[in-house]
Amino acid sequence: MLMSIENLYAPLRLGSLQLPHRIVMAPLTRMRSAAGGVPTGLSAEYYAQRASAALIITEATGVSVQGMGYPNMPGLYSAEQVAGWYAVTKAVHAQGGRIIAQIVHGGRTSHSSYSPEGALPVAPSALAPVDGQAFTPEFSLVPFEIPRALDIDELPGIVNDFRQSAENAMAAGFDGVEIHSANGYLLDQFLQDNSNLREDAYGGSIAGRARLLLNVVDAIAHTIGADKVGVRLSPSGNFNDMKESNPTDLFSYVIQALSERGIAYLHLIEPRASSVGLGDDLSFDVANNARLFRRLFKGPVISAGGYTAQSGSEAIAAGDADAIAYGRMFIANPDLAARFKSGAELNAYDRNTFYGGAELGYTDYPTLASA
Repeated sequence: MLMSIENLYAPLRLGSLQLPHRIVMAPLTRMRSAAGGVPTGLSAEYYAQRASAALIITEATGVSVQGMGYPNMPGLYSAEQVAGWYAVTKAVHAQGGRIIAQIVHGGRTSHSSYSPEGALPVAPSALAPVDGQAFTPEFSLVPFEIPRALDIDELPGIVNDFRQSAENAMAAGFDGVEIHSANGYLLDQFLQDNSNLREDAYGGSIAGRARLLLNVVDAIAHTIGADKVGVRLSPSGNFNDMKESNPTDLFSYVIQALSERGIAYLHLIEPRASSVGLGDDLSFDVANNARLFRRLFKGPVISAGGYTAQSGSEAIAAGDADAIAYGRMFIANPDLAARFKSGAELNAYDRNTFYGGAELGYTDYPTLASA
């Protein structure tokens, strides 16, 4: 093993899970589920190939029809979806892996074409993202629609959708769930003041804007146990036209509140990679989220965004993070942990096959054993 990366190979306790090392597979949108958001046997093969990760975090998985926002996106709200995911978790566990479900509501990033009634997407306020486009189920990119602001009496239903999806995740054999409150999706939209202009209990102050996320965390923790719950945040990220006027104060409050709840882990995206994999360029004149917020969270912190093996190990050595999540590298290198450890050359990923399709660019990347 290269001495400069030895910190990646120390074991780690993550809530209810014992990880054999610290190289985590980040959640990665792949758009390959079957009709109705049901994972397929090909998905089971894809995730099982990557079971040597310390932990697999699945692609963003919708908590309701209303929450869906990508073509061929998986869900966790129907019996068929639970059955599809059960085949995935069974395959991963058979290879000795650990896998948790990332659950999400797309909010204003969704599109009316996902609704059987053609209903508008929902959001904290009737504000569409200025930048970017929405995906339709037919893989077309179209302008974002102006969403409908959620009524306050609808918010308990949103909380219950997350709670029920977490319960479904456990029925599907997952080892836990990660609540997606990053990258400009619904929970992040409630957090940040350029997308939340509400004047009720779920807007205005930082405490008000954080209320929906914390309600979701509390409901899920009560249902499946706090030691099986993680939360993903993206302070200072700009994907989906997010911009908070005071990110340090906002996310300090949120992270301290999450720490008090004793959840399994906090997952932070570094703003240098806030384009969420849409390009390979990194920004370096930005905040270091792991360094800025690590001290506020008493549990383990996973950091993601533009890491190499060496820089990931250095972040652990510095105490900025406890584990490192890798995305695109895991797409092309199912055995990434073994490749890092041996110093083997990495397979190059093909960006053209990231989203949609079948085996090509999904389950056909070679491992060291198969090469």
